[in-house]
This record gives sequence, structure tokens and C-alpha cells, in this order.
Amino acid sequence: MQGHNVAKQKDYIRLSHERCEKYGVEQDRIYSTKIITGDQLFKKMQEKSELIINTEPFMNQLYNFVKGSNFFAILTDEEGCILSMIGDEGILSEAFSLKMVPGAYMDEENIGTNAMGTALAEGKPVQVSGKEHYIEAYHRWTCSGAPIRNANGKIIGALDLTGYSEMVHSHTLGMVAAAVEAIEKMLQIKKYNEDLNIAKKYTETIIDSITSGILTSDLNGNIKTVNKHSLEMFGYSGEEIKKMKIWDLFDGWERVKEISIKSKVSILDEDVFVNSRMNKLQFNLSTYPILDDKQNLRDIILVFKEVKKVRKLANKIMGRQAIYTFDKIIGNNQNFQRVVDFAKKVADSRSNILIMGESGTGKELFAQAIHNYSERRDENFVPINCGAIPKSLIESELFGYEEGAFTGAKRSGNPGKFEIADGGTIFLDEIGEMPLDMQTRLLRVIEEGTVSRIGSTKEIVVDVRIIAAANKDLNEEVERGNFRKDLFYRLNVLPLRLPPLRERKDDIPILVEYFMNRISMRGI
Repeated sequence: MQGHNVAKQKDYIRLSHERCEKYGVEQDRIYSTKIITGDQLFKKMQEKSELIINTEPFMNQLYNFVKGSNFFAILTDEEGCILSMIGDEGILSEAFSLKMVPGAYMDEENIGTNAMGTALAEGKPVQVSGKEHYIEAYHRWTCSGAPIRNANGKIIGALDLTGYSEMVHSHTLGMVAAAVEAIEKMLQIKKYNEDLNIAKKYTETIIDSITSGILTSDLNGNIKTVNKHSLEMFGYSGEEIKKMKIWDLFDGWERVKEISIKSKVSILDEDVFVNSRMNKLQFNLSTYPILDDKQNLRDIILVFKEVKKVRKLANKIMGRQAIYTFDKIIGNNQNFQRVVDFAKKVADSRSNILIMGESGTGKELFAQAIHNYSERRDENFVPINCGAIPKSLIESELFGYEEGAFTGAKRSGNPGKFEIADGGTIFLDEIGEMPLDMQTRLLRVIEEGTVSRIGSTKEIVVDVRIIAAANKDLNEEVERGNFRKDLFYRLNVLPLRLPPLRERKDDIPILVEYFMNRISMRGI
């Protein structure tokens, strides 16, 4: 059986080398002959964002098995274009020097025999070791790759694990194949669930689009159902509100009940006072009777709308909140709208986002809009400018400190921005200014999902979506040694490039009209 496997391996290597000769690949070639950057790469990332998002958890899990052993994992699309990569710093540096970066094509025609390109060509998992690579620059490595197929069996990408030849075992290929199998099953299940739940999704979307508190009550005042928005409006948990009687919640129940029983008609837009957890607040109430098939009144639907929204306490403490939404972003330029559409598409992803753009292009505006478009919209949005905080204070700002951690520390200690942002979003502006030692700590937060305060050994679990922004080219900062490669690839999962106004001059008249109207309104 072992001899049979070797023979098969030699067979696909031989066929691959024949293809490389046909393509005219030089054995002393060092870099892929096709590397896309800038807008081309952004467009590719946009097109393949679903593949990146769905694959990332499995890619991280695969890498975690070999972390610290000089391996790196690569995801490509069906053409062999690198979409994302994570790995150990040392071997990543070597890959970086060979221009194995997002945007580089790893298909056989552009870089010769390798596990990614050959797996895509053969349509099966392959391992390419040492001199089996067609080009000499890759002889130091062993690559294990497998093609990824969607629910319809079409190849949509490839997953690869690469390490130094002496460190790689034949089981490495099995690990990659198992990860790909898990990805494919997940894609199949996802499609199946999407088909099954489409009717349910329609209903949920309609209910979620109604920013009102909706309750149902029987005629005895028992609260039977409560929607999520009601709990947020009134400040009670689901269990607490269902233990209450409807007349405990708002004034005017007897009148509502009387009209509903006598006339069996709706009451529209009446102002009532609700006993919320914190205060007695005014709301707008409409009621709708539920009748059975004999026209007997069974239950009453009550719909509450906020007359005046109360800001969240946490946002008051922070002094900042995410106020911008995508409908407040002005611009009809085609490329700009493409950026907006991509930002909306990735808003609910758990993956990190890196927003790149010159000063004034609206990086924080986009970060706030992404937060408000996501499922985290009701949680905290915590911005921090890494370039505006002294290097001596940035650690305590991000991670907090315990009592007595340093001279001048508060007696009760202080939570860091990651703790405050738990469940929500943290926006790290000017990430390129972050000191290298803080980059190491941030990488650990991303990998482990925990933070520890200065002066404490206790690990605090946090669920935080990271949106980073940079007005300088982080690729150049990586090359200069000012920014960690492994952190860059962790943050650069879903890159977003904001064009400056000079690249969207057709939006200038719209922006002029918008700001003129705003200025005019101030004078009224």
C-alpha cells in the first residue's frame, strides 16, 4: 500500500513537471510572475470575501495544531491567488521575501509545481516536498495542499500548510485534507440551512426591521410573548417581564382592555407612561386585538414606540458612540459605492477588518457604519487612536490595570478598552503607530480571545470585533520591521481601501450640495 502511494505521488509530480516545461517555467524563477496589488487585490478580496470568512476558523484551527513549529497556512482561490495567510514569524519572513503574499498567484503556470497549484490542477490533495518543487527557491519546503469544493462540487479554492521539509510528516497532508473536508461539510450544511430557513428568515427580518417594542397579553394581564426590542427599551430581562402583569408595565391597561372587549378595534398612537427599570418614560402605544375563528377576543398585541430615545449608560461613560450609518455616507461614485457595498457585506463577519486610506477619507466614519450595520449595533463602539496616546500609557488604556499596578493607579483598578468593548467593536485608529511590544500583546488577544490587566495574572475572556485603520502603507511598515507580519495578516483578513476625494471627483457636486444644505439649516 505504501509503495502504491509513492507511485501515485511520483505520477502527479511527473505530470506537473511536464506541465511546467510546457508553460516554460524557469527553474531559477524566484517570484510568481503574477502578483496583483491595490484596487485589483481589493476587488479580488471583495469577490472572495465569503470564502475567506467561511474558511478562516478552520484555517486558524489547522495552524494552531502546528503553531511554533515554523509552519504557515495559505488560502487561495480557484485560480491560485493567495487570499490570506497566517503563520510563525520566522517562516513568514522567508515567504514574504519570496513575495508569497496576498495577491500572488500560486498556480503552476506562474510559479511551478507546488501543493496549491498542483492540487488545483489535479483536483485532489497533494504533498510536494523538497526537490519535487519545480523551482529551486522552494526546495527548502514541503507543501501539503487540497482543493476546496462548494456544495455543488465546483472547486472554489485551495488550503495549504507549508513548513521546512525536515519538520513535515506525511500526516500533515491528512490534517489539511481533514480541514478541507470540514470546510466542505460546513458549506454544504450552510446551503442546506439557508434553503430550509428562508421562510423563517423572511419573518425574522420583518420583525427585526420594526424598531418597536412588541408584546402580547391575555385578558388577565399575563404577558405571553416579548420581542427583543422591548427588553432593550424597558430594561428588563425576558424572565423578569414575563413574571409581571401588563398593568405593572404601563398605565392605561383597563382602558385598552375595555375598548378591545367592547369594540374589538385597534387603538392607534396613544401616549402612555411605561414603568421601565430606571425611570417612568413616555412611549407611543398602538394595540391590535387577536380574535379566534368565532370572533372572540383572545389576546391583545401591544406595540410601543419610543418618543425619545435614551442614550446607553456605557456610551455616556465613554463620551463617544457610533452615530454614523451607511445612509449618512455621501457619494455616488461607482468605485466608492463598491467599497460601501463590500463594507456592508462584511459587517456581520467575525473576521477583523483593516481600513486603509489617507487622512480625511472617513476611516472612523466607515468603522462606525460597519458597527451599526452589524449584529453588535446595540453593544459598545470603543474608538482609540494609537497615535494620540503616549507609548507609556497605551498598554493601560487598552488592557487596564489592577490596584497598585503602578504609582498613581486607581485604588479600584481600571478596565481597559477591550473590556469595555466586550460584546461590541473596538476601533484601533492609526494602528501603524502601535509599539512593537503592544503589537505582540494585541496578537495574543486576537489568537486567545482573552486579556489580562497590568499587575494581574487573571485572564478575562472578551468577545470583541476589531476594526483597525491605517493612513500609512502597512506593507512598507512590515518590510521596514516596524510592524509584525503575523499581526498584519491577522488584521488584514478583510481589507477595505477608502479612495481619496481626488479619485472620486464626480462626488464633489453632491458633497457641496449636502454641506451647503447643512450650513443653511443651522441659520434657521
